[in-house]
Amino acid sequence: MGAALRIDNKGRDKLLVSEGWSALGFWARLRGLLFCPPLLPGQGLWIMPCNWIHTLGMRSAIDVLYLDREGRVLHVASEMHPNRLGPLVWRARSVVELPAGTIDSTGTTVGDQLEIAWARQGEVERV
Repeated sequence: MGAALRIDNKGRDKLLVSEGWSALGFWARLRGLLFCPPLLPGQGLWIMPCNWIHTLGMRSAIDVLYLDREGRVLHVASEMHPNRLGPLVWRARSVVELPAGTIDSTGTTVGDQLEIAWARQGEVERV
């Protein structure tokens, strides 16, 4: 998976991902979280470009946020169980996959503005 990143819900002042990875290339997006252990609190995967996901072959439920080009939440899918197909969200530009329960515990909802930042050598670079 790609470089480490963090994701903040700016409007709610909540940290969603402190230890995240990106899937920006074709093979990384195709693999996603398949064959990975369940996500721990603070972990997450940002997939871009992406407007549809599935949990086929996964071992645990995940929360999913569909984002527009500006990082605004367009759709939320809480506790998407293994072997399910998620909705196709036409306007979505990217998707964030989180441990199940993250959406509820942070109060994240449609319309929230997220900030995705790369963590590089102790610095943060905004996406």
